[in-house]
Amino acid sequence: QVQLVESGGGLVQAGGSLRLSCAVSGGTFSSYNMGWFRQAPGKEREFVAAISWSGGNTYYANSVNGRITISRDNAKNTVDLQMNSMKPEDTAVYYCAADRLWHLGYGLGLENDYWGQGTQVTVSS
Repeated sequence: QVQLVESGGGLVQAGGSLRLSCAVSGGTFSSYNMGWFRQAPGKEREFVAAISWSGGNTYYANSVNGRITISRDNAKNTVDLQMNSMKPEDTAVYYCAADRLWHLGYGLGLENDYWGQGTQVTVSS
């Protein structure tokens, strides 16, 4: 059974930075495309960023493009999300996801093989 465990969430001031990490176990990490999603209170879960199994392709949501970088380390079975210039609207629970399917044009959709339990990110103004 593949397990995803997120870490690194917390409280940060607007303009600050935060780095989330997702550790994957129980499967062949390099065979999975990985992504980050978020869900704010009262809103639907939305795509943030995705990275292909090799790391050669990435996609970002328009709302975070230029401020967020997704990366992966296939030797450590981890995928990270570096968030800079954070805004209060970035406040949400952030989820890591894994899927064998890579969608042309956007990477990962909302239906994925595996999900983490989520980590809270709060950006104060």
